[in-house]
Amino acid sequence: MQLPNNLAFALATVFATAVSITAASNASEAVCTATNTFAAGDFVEYTGGWSKATGRVFRVKSPTGTNFVLEGLDTSDTNLFPAGAGIGSVRKVTTWVPITGVTAADISGGDGKTQEVNLLDSDMPIMLPDGFSATSVVLTIADEPTKAHHAALKAVSDGVKLTCLRGVLPNGGVLLYAGYCSFNESPSLAKGSVMAVKATFSLQNKVVRY
Repeated sequence: MQLPNNLAFALATVFATAVSITAASNASEAVCTATNTFAAGDFVEYTGGWSKATGRVFRVKSPTGTNFVLEGLDTSDTNLFPAGAGIGSVRKVTTWVPITGVTAADISGGDGKTQEVNLLDSDMPIMLPDGFSATSVVLTIADEPTKAHHAALKAVSDGVKLTCLRGVLPNGGVLLYAGYCSFNESPSLAKGSVMAVKATFSLQNKVVRY
């Protein structure tokens, strides 16, 4: 149990050229075959044939010149991660810009959805799981237009570029929210309250946690 106090946010602003994955294993942690120069602890965005992994950012583990592990990505269930379908590419995040002055981080969505099914031979409908609702993260940030994060948020928003919001907890835990950023640089104007702007991150897949 912990409080989110001292949670440090950063925005991915620059990605390296994509590295092709020629094979990816079905294992408790996926091993990707790719010529690379990654270091342990690098963060990479995966794009490939596994729909439950594509569009997410993972941490690199145990890299060599010819392969690396996507830390925490359990692909052992071949019904969810079909064998041979993991080929694709990854892009390393090369630049993170700290986002300072965050006054609130509101998470919405990500809840399980269900569908009610009426059966002809029963007067009691049943509920079946139907995936999850789309997730968004809204940061409320003290309005400081001269800060580096202000220009960075504006650039990824105006360019409609895929990015990643990283949150690092005091205990070392990491939250990775990959998706599109919409930045409203028009500040709130409430008497007696700090002027603030909002950045909304629309996730393309589930959060990755370490």
